[in-house]
Amino acid sequence: MPEKKLSRRTALGLGGALVAGGVLGVGGSEMYHFFADRSGAPAKPGGEPPEKPWAVPAVIDVHVHLVNPGLLGVPPAAAPDGTPLDGPARDMARAIQAEMKRAAVEHALCMPRRESAPDDPLGIKGTQAIAALVPGLHPIGLADPERFDDDHLARVEKVLKRREVVALKAYLGYLQHKPGDPGYRPYYKLAAEYDIPVIFHTGDTFSQAAKVKYAHPLFIDEAAVDFPDTKFVIAHMGNPWFMDAAEVLYKNNWSRKDARRNVWADLSALVVGGADDFERYRKEGVLSDVQADLRKAMRFAECADRFLFGSDWPLAPLTVYRDFIRELVPEEHHQAVFHDNAKALFKLA
Repeated sequence: MPEKKLSRRTALGLGGALVAGGVLGVGGSEMYHFFADRSGAPAKPGGEPPEKPWAVPAVIDVHVHLVNPGLLGVPPAAAPDGTPLDGPARDMARAIQAEMKRAAVEHALCMPRRESAPDDPLGIKGTQAIAALVPGLHPIGLADPERFDDDHLARVEKVLKRREVVALKAYLGYLQHKPGDPGYRPYYKLAAEYDIPVIFHTGDTFSQAAKVKYAHPLFIDEAAVDFPDTKFVIAHMGNPWFMDAAEVLYKNNWSRKDARRNVWADLSALVVGGADDFERYRKEGVLSDVQADLRKAMRFAECADRFLFGSDWPLAPLTVYRDFIRELVPEEHHQAVFHDNAKALFKLA
């Protein structure tokens, strides 16, 4: 990693003229530089891998959907090859396994349905059926803020004890509750007890019935402060509120050894569409605009070890989206963002 320039966090500890000159005005952008400028070759048209060799032999995708989430206003989806998400498990297994192989994805974390039953309190039966056929797939369970009675939570805890999920998911915006609402808080306690993260949907939604005010990333700060032993992930980097998400990351990841560091962000669904759409976005300048906004937010956050690769498949082909994020993230952080950060956070073997 290149020499790190003086950060805002360091400057705040020095005080005086340094704070006034560097943090509050003169030279401020240089004071908190962390991520480097764009590096690496662009992807070829159609999402083919860039010609420049890549040092990351295996990728971890922390955000895919293998079943329809069952959320109000969200239309049924299909894999890029046309396989419906709610079709036979063997068909979806073939579709995702082929995509994982093409994109060198070693592990993929699968989002839950908003559907529960006494024998499936976390909405994972559908993903479990597919994961049983594909090595490297891992279910994520549902944190439902409207289901927090003692009986339900007892069933949830049994699933956590059996280590059947690697995280919990909160569909902010789709479910109209803020992260600090009472219905979520028992899930945070269970997540801390069983040492698994809670992933929040944040930002724009795929449903006009959702209310995006509940999906603003700033609300996650409250949960992070009130539950210091729980690990939280801001999915989609708060898109389009990248800088707000960056502030939550920055503020909750102090570099002091005795400080709390309990917030991560995934980079999924920043742009969606097929390979042809991505090529059109490239020609129109859409991809470069998004990449510029993200690099600014990443520099501000000053915590390369807190970013995670995610695709939100099937909203984009894995290879195409992987190469889009590969262009965005500086080369010296590829191994961390595409693999190591997720492996450590989710305890993947």
